[in-house]
Formats: sequence, C-alpha cells, structure tokens
Amino acid sequence: MAMSFAGKTAVVGIGATEFSKNSGRSTLRLAVESSEIAIADAGLQPQQVDGIVTYTVEDNHEIDVARCLGIKQLTHFSRVHHSGGAACGTLHQAAMAVHSGACDYCLVYRAFNERSETRFGVGVQGRASTSVPIDVDFGWSSPFGLLTPASWVAMFARRYMHEYGATSEDFGRISVADRRHAARNPKAFFHGRPITLEEHQASRWIVKPLHLLDCCQESDGGQALVITTLERARDLPQPPAVIASAAQGSGEDQQMMKSYYRDRITGIPEMGLCARQIWRDTGLTPKDIQTAIIYDHFTPLVLPQLEEFGFCQRGEAKDYIRDGRIELGGELPINPNGGQLGEAYIHGMNGIAEGVRQVRGSAVNQVPAVQNVLVTAGTAVPTSALILSRGH
Repeated sequence: MAMSFAGKTAVVGIGATEFSKNSGRSTLRLAVESSEIAIADAGLQPQQVDGIVTYTVEDNHEIDVARCLGIKQLTHFSRVHHSGGAACGTLHQAAMAVHSGACDYCLVYRAFNERSETRFGVGVQGRASTSVPIDVDFGWSSPFGLLTPASWVAMFARRYMHEYGATSEDFGRISVADRRHAARNPKAFFHGRPITLEEHQASRWIVKPLHLLDCCQESDGGQALVITTLERARDLPQPPAVIASAAQGSGEDQQMMKSYYRDRITGIPEMGLCARQIWRDTGLTPKDIQTAIIYDHFTPLVLPQLEEFGFCQRGEAKDYIRDGRIELGGELPINPNGGQLGEAYIHGMNGIAEGVRQVRGSAVNQVPAVQNVLVTAGTAVPTSALILSRGH
C-alpha cells in the first residue's frame, strides 16, 4: 500500500546562503538567512509557517530559528537522526506533517560552519568516553585505526573492488562528472574548476583506496525548503515539486558507518529498502528518472546506490558509469549542481534543492524534459530517499 502523502505534498520554496569555507557569521544566521529566502520563494510570510523539521545534529533549535524569523507559533516540530542519512527523511517527516494536518506549511533547514568551525572529517579520536551506546561502539572499533569517515568507507570500498573488480579510476569517474557539472554552476564552490581523471588519480591518498578527490568537501552554508500540501501549492507562485514518494530505511544489523558484520558489505540494504518503497508508491521504474541526485560524500558508495535502485545489476555500476552516461547529455546525468564533491556539502539538503530546480526547469545545468528526479541521502548509515516530480 502506498504512503498516503505520496503525490499529495510538494516543495514550494527553496533558499540558500552562499557556499564557502569561511562564512564569517554564526550558524544561526545561516539558518535564518536560508529560511528567509525559502519562505519568500514560496510566496509566504514567516507567520504562515507553523511547522519545522530538521536534523538531530542541527545546532540551531527550532525555537531560536522561529523567533528570529518572526514565526508566531509552531504546531509541529521534529527531527531526524543519522546525520546525512536524514536528508530526504526530513521531507518524509514534513510531508506526513502537512498531509495529516499537523501543520500547514513546514520549514526544513540545515546550516553549519562545517569547515571554519567543526570539521566532520577529522575523525573521532577526541571523542569522550561515555556509556552511551554509540560511544561504546566507537570505543571498541576506533582503537584499531578506524578513526575517520574516510577510513570507515574505505573498508566497504576495498571489499567492493575485490568482489566486482572495480578500480580507483571507476571511483574517479564520479568525481570527474561532479566537478564538470560544478564548473558550470556559479553557485558551486568549484565553479570554473573541472578536473580530469588523471588529476583524480594524482591526488594524494587519504585512506586507500580513497584519494583526496574521492572525498566530499567540508563547507559553510545553509539550505532551507518549504513543504505544503499539493492543494495549497497550486495557489503559490512557484511550480510545485511534487513529493511523489519519500522513504526511510534501516537494514539488518545496522550500525553507524560500520555495518561490517553483515554477510555481505558490497551492497547498501537500507538504500534498497528505500528503493522498494518509492518504486511501489509511484509505480515508476529507473527508466522514468531523467536525472538523479546521488549522495556523494565518498565516491565508492555512489556505485552500489545505482545498483540498489535498479539502474544496473549488482557489480555492474563500474561499467554503467563509463562513456559519459552520468554526465550532462548522458542517459542518467547525476548531480547536475556538482553534488557534494563540487557544489557544497550541506548534508544533502542542497541536493534536494537541485532536484526542485530540475523539476521547475530553472536549474543552471538543466536536464531536458525532466519529469521525475531521484534524490538519495547519506550512505553507510540509516538513510532515506525521495522522488520529486513535475506537477500536472
């Protein structure tokens, strides 16, 4: 049975700050600025917003953002766990809220100074010892050298290479495609700076088999969206980006970034669970997707995502992405904004905004005749995904 909100809710406003390495202002300021732009883009006043959904790792509390925006009251506020895995889950939560009547207009935001203040990529070696389960888990595994997100992903990547014959160059094709798209996007941090496969291969090792150019950026910035029912959306100025479906997924024996004890670690079963839900809800197939925003915090985990969603068979993604298929003009261009490798790393929220622009037909790297856009969230963690579609 399809989720009751599927096809009945929409993204009606998007807004972002600039993406940089040093914003020069507080994360609260970034959250408020991006939210103001999103609310204005939706043709609304702040007082009309009565719901907020964000990430549990977001530092800017709902009440602080609401007060700064002039939002008078909130009838719904909630958060989604698991860092980047929460990205599409926030829209899943917002869509349920507006469809159920818990609120009328729901604001979703993510803002941080992830380069100039707190850098996620430096690792957990400074993590305090506590009795909290996640800290106990890190206490068991981290002393053996698994200290950074890159090292956690390297384990999955090496096994994928072993089983399917993928190479570092195959991973590099993801990075090259993203950077080519970013080079044409004035909002991207790497605007005007494409790379070649040779440059990818020459970049320094971070944790083998990951080169520097296999790893996403650390960024400062904010991104916000406004969600409401499709019925209300029809009275607003922007073409609605219909939430055709949104889903969350957590697989068996799930751990945060370290699900190494499963029978196989070359797939992403929680992403496969999301895929089954959204294909069921929409009746669509991979052939109905014109462009995909694939969560690209590390290039190796893009390949099994394509497999989980059925764009190719298990182990075949390395062949699928060759010959320009994932670049502009190809059969399935991914991350036309440049993705988190090329535009900015805002925990996937900027990728959702790109999906909205593609559906509206207003993207700087517009894919022709877009009807449906697939968006995925963080991998190696409990995750989420959605399809945005053009309204009729």
